Amino acid sequence: MRLTMMDDRLKNITLQQMEALIYLVEERSFSRAAARMLLTQPALTKQIRHVEDCLGVKAVNRSRAGVSLTPEGKILYDAVRRIVRLRRDAADKIDQLRKQPGGDVYLSASTIPATYILPRAASEFKKKHPDIRIFLKTEDSEEVINQVLDREVEIGCIGKSPQNVKLIAEPVWHDRLILVVPAGHRWTKKRTVSVSELMKEPFVLREKGSATRDVFELYMKEQKAVRLADFNVCGELGSSEAIKEAILAGLGVSVLSAHAVTRELSSGMLFEIPLVSCRIERRFYLIYLKSFEPRAHHKTFFEFLKIYKAAPAGLKKQ
Repeated sequence: MRLTMMDDRLKNITLQQMEALIYLVEERSFSRAAARMLLTQPALTKQIRHVEDCLGVKAVNRSRAGVSLTPEGKILYDAVRRIVRLRRDAADKIDQLRKQPGGDVYLSASTIPATYILPRAASEFKKKHPDIRIFLKTEDSEEVINQVLDREVEIGCIGKSPQNVKLIAEPVWHDRLILVVPAGHRWTKKRTVSVSELMKEPFVLREKGSATRDVFELYMKEQKAVRLADFNVCGELGSSEAIKEAILAGLGVSVLSAHAVTRELSSGMLFEIPLVSCRIERRFYLIYLKSFEPRAHHKTFFEFLKIYKAAPAGLKKQ
């Protein structure tokens, strides 16, 4: 649809100038309208003059009795009053939306929290907050970071603190990486195993991008001066569940999150074997963009996760 010249000129009227016309009509005085808008009287006069320039005619009659609208000014006044009212209605609705307790949380998490912590946490959370829904994706830690950065999800949960300056990381839960072997393995009769013994044993490793792998690799490098290349790696698998199945099938041993093996340790399917002079610990972090503005339901979810108890039970003390 073609715009007329008048349409094009009216596009140059700003919201502040619309409000200036409304206040002037309501107050019937330039000085009172200016005070209401926290402007000087000359500044308000300039706003009205700009409106009239856009109209191409006078919008306001000025007299000793006060101000009144011309016929053209009345048409414009009726229109801008509706426009300003729509803006205020939109602001009110947005404010109400922010205050509503319900809403959706879009979350991406690395394998350990996504598989062994967050499903139970979400179940407990839902009992207290049935009007908040949780949508959870499972990815490796690097992909979780990328999804948060790309705004594909609102919140991430990973097992390492990200280095990207655009992100905020809040620690939530503790974790410990432990050496696990299958029932019947010769090490189940030993009280401890040395790192040098572990290096010779067939070892199943998590894939690149996994925080479990990164934490284990960094610990061995910094604390034991050992590289992953020095291990007898017999395979790399993409999840803790796959590694557990490989261990049970006799492929090798591995170091996994204590959260991932609680059930198997309790049932006697797997055994924890303490590593001599090793305690590999880490934290899980909630991550989100610094520019992210959480609503009421996000804040409720954050506060719940910070107090949620996610420590695995039944593990051997070192």
